Amino acid sequence: MDPSTLPTGPEIDFSLVALFLRASLTVQIVMVMLIIASFWSWSIIVQKFITYGASRREAAAFDRAFWSGQPLDDLYDRIGTSPSGPSERVFSAGMLEWRRSHRDDGGLIAGANSRIDRAMDVAIGREADRMNRGLPFLATVGSTAPFIGLFGTVWGIKTAFEQIAISQNTSLAVVAPGIAEALLATGLGLLAAIPAVIFYNKLSADSDRIVAGYESFADEFSTILSRQLDEE
Repeated sequence: MDPSTLPTGPEIDFSLVALFLRASLTVQIVMVMLIIASFWSWSIIVQKFITYGASRREAAAFDRAFWSGQPLDDLYDRIGTSPSGPSERVFSAGMLEWRRSHRDDGGLIAGANSRIDRAMDVAIGREADRMNRGLPFLATVGSTAPFIGLFGTVWGIKTAFEQIAISQNTSLAVVAPGIAEALLATGLGLLAAIPAVIFYNKLSADSDRIVAGYESFADEFSTILSRQLDEE
């Protein structure tokens, strides 16, 4: 018999939208959660790339101004009380404590060097918190999204087997749609998790390098102020 003459069943739509709409409510909730997590992760990734790029440019511009040879007091007066970037905020914290450590008669209050170091350490800690904000979410998505997707798959397969038992039909045309809907949840989990893990590792390394640059600057700045303290 010619296979082309055999009767065929109704064509089944396997598009992503159709798979989502045919899934059970629990699996749909899982899919929506994973889609939201994926979009949120990408928004954090894009925002961090923009922030880190701006921080690098600001640090390079400040380094040129700092090592240009102009007096530090003039640089601090030009920056003012509202520094615009992380490097300027670290520098301003140290300079503010430096000026506060001078008495009215021009002498220095004891322990000025340690207070300046602590002031800059606090400023660096705040900048590190800003740099790392949002990264824990990427780590959470990267570690949990596959398991959330797997939960959706297991639940979808369970529902598919229940429907098979009810219909008492084990043909591929009955089994395939339910399995495909269930596997879509795992696919979305991986789609959310893989970029989150990759960019979490990259952004964490970038953040560490930027913060290390602030710490290096603070050490150099502290050395300069300590030399001036010894001269006074």
